[in-house]
Amino acid sequence: MTHVLSAVAWPYANGPRHIGHVAGFGVPSDVFSRYQRMAGNEVLMVSGSDEHGTPILIAADEAGITPQELVDRNHRLIVEDLVGLGVTYDLYTRTTTRNHHAVVQELFLGVWENGYFVEQTTYGAISPSTGRTLPDRYIEGTCPICGADGARGDQCDNCGNQLDPHDLIDPRSKINGETPEFVETQHFFLDLPALAEALTQWLDGREATGLWRPNVIRFSKNILDEIRPRAMTRDIDWGIAVPLDGWRENPTKKLYVWFDAVIGYLSASIEWARRSGDPEAWRSWWNDPEALSYYFMGKDNITFHSQIWPAELLAYAGHGARGGTARELGELNLPTEVVSSEFLTMEGRKFSSSKKVVIYVRDLLARYQPDAFRYFVAAAGPESQDSDFTWAEFVRRTNDELVAGWGNLVNRIANLIAKNFGEIPAAGELTDADRAVLGVTETAFTTVGDLIGRHRQKQAIGEAMRAVGEVNKYVSDHEPWKLKGDDQRERLATILHVAAQCIDDLNLVLSPFLPFSANAVDAAFGGPGGVAPMPRIDEVADLDDASRSYPIITGDYSGVPAWGRRRLEVGRPVAKPTPVFTKLDTAVVEEELERLGS
Repeated sequence: MTHVLSAVAWPYANGPRHIGHVAGFGVPSDVFSRYQRMAGNEVLMVSGSDEHGTPILIAADEAGITPQELVDRNHRLIVEDLVGLGVTYDLYTRTTTRNHHAVVQELFLGVWENGYFVEQTTYGAISPSTGRTLPDRYIEGTCPICGADGARGDQCDNCGNQLDPHDLIDPRSKINGETPEFVETQHFFLDLPALAEALTQWLDGREATGLWRPNVIRFSKNILDEIRPRAMTRDIDWGIAVPLDGWRENPTKKLYVWFDAVIGYLSASIEWARRSGDPEAWRSWWNDPEALSYYFMGKDNITFHSQIWPAELLAYAGHGARGGTARELGELNLPTEVVSSEFLTMEGRKFSSSKKVVIYVRDLLARYQPDAFRYFVAAAGPESQDSDFTWAEFVRRTNDELVAGWGNLVNRIANLIAKNFGEIPAAGELTDADRAVLGVTETAFTTVGDLIGRHRQKQAIGEAMRAVGEVNKYVSDHEPWKLKGDDQRERLATILHVAAQCIDDLNLVLSPFLPFSANAVDAAFGGPGGVAPMPRIDEVADLDDASRSYPIITGDYSGVPAWGRRRLEVGRPVAKPTPVFTKLDTAVVEEELERLGS
């Protein structure tokens, strides 16, 4: 048994999430976590809503409400959407909790005491029309290094280099197009050059494993070439206070949202432990060097997870050029792997809420089965290269692969068993063909499990569906519906038992991808229908401020079936089934394109 941390990107709470967001972090992390639990490992899956930063202030102003009211509303929406997708967080929380503030301030103090924060005078970008600080990501211009247009104030996606807004050529505000004013201001900078050697050694070690996706390791090592100190405080009145005298009392100086957001993985683990009744339980995932940790996000967040967050952890432990020692949290594990997905586009265009090029998660779930979307992400999502969501492909994959392949196999075997026996029949003597098809589905556990464990989910579900095809072929070749007489009844029972065993195997193999239908398939063959536990929403009080409450995602995921064949129980009642998957009318394509205005 291994302790496995699934650290899932924190959705930003400036609005509801669209399917492009959850395709990159939500579905892949849940498939991985569900598999790891079935494989017998101790999984801690954590995340929450990222609720600080200037974009929240901007969105709140536009809505005519306070920032807290905005994030309260959006946090609840995001929680509901993620539960609707069946994402099995042990804890999904938020960054406005008192616990999170305390953990972030502890990390800051540890880094500061070890000497990895340096105070510098820099230039801050101010909006001339509002007088408010503009966040780095809300300023764009021409990259001074590679000349690419559209570089952001924090980094250039074209060349991968870290930038400051003041570096950009012809900078402009993404909010209203105006040219920002730059004024001198004091900030704390994380001394990344003093941590560069330790970061390089860590990345070299990660590269040597051969496990990281090539795009992630390549991007991560490239950004070390131009490494320099990076500001970790901001001129803003919405965020976490800097825990130092002379700064703490200043209402307009807060910690950078990206300094605080990545610490959320740790603070959520600590909150989970505190809520579990064992406040120190989090240490099994964070202080044990044998524990594994996997970070799931989109490629635009690689730099924060393969540079900034590891740098914070190294600095807290005193592992940079300045030395130092860890404070009360102890030596904290660095990421085992940063699992970054590429981008999902929609009908050939980038997602854009303002341009109505968007499908919000809740809108999709209101009209379609969650497993249909989860299947699309697994089979055609942006795992290692950008991919495009089109309604035509969504309908095709749902109908031709889920309904006609897996759904048809389940329904016709359940139908034949219900009609001929009413229960799982006992098998007679097996033929070579029977043993061969049973071998196919048993082998799928090893093949698919290995691929999921190495974050090759597209290939994994392809192997699972290939096995579905083999079982469908076995059934078609043996034509059990033609076996009518008493002298053929034992053979009929054997074929249907073998097919039902194969279906049970494949249902477990597919359950990390298709949890909702996994429970339905289990129930169709006389099981309790609980092979894939589901998350729930709990309303809780803030652990350190009883006057505040909020919804969290949590769940009891114990008792999941082991990853491997379980012998099918003879005599289980099997009734006439209802279809597991809904076949989509091709008219859906035109209806959805019309909603988009296409």
